[in-house]
Amino acid sequence: MIKIELPKYIDEPPTILLWSIDELVPFILGLVIGMQIGQALICTLLGLIVTRVYQRYLHQNPDGFVNHWLYWHGLTFSESRSVPNPFERDFY
Repeated sequence: MIKIELPKYIDEPPTILLWSIDELVPFILGLVIGMQIGQALICTLLGLIVTRVYQRYLHQNPDGFVNHWLYWHGLTFSESRSVPNPFERDFY
């Protein structure tokens, strides 16, 4: 019988060891960029610092705050909107 890991809560983000995926992205990105430019140690340490700052920022604000901030500044990657474009006259 194979054990299947189930999240404690239904909307819990996926994790690797102790960190969620969005907390690991700056660290891994720093490591990859550092390997590409030949400064892996420095970029990994910068990625670790950015991860720590991001963790503090996440824990000081309510859930979903980063998504709202990204949407407000136009940095989201999804095309879904709850309100249609007001300048569009024809809907197909």
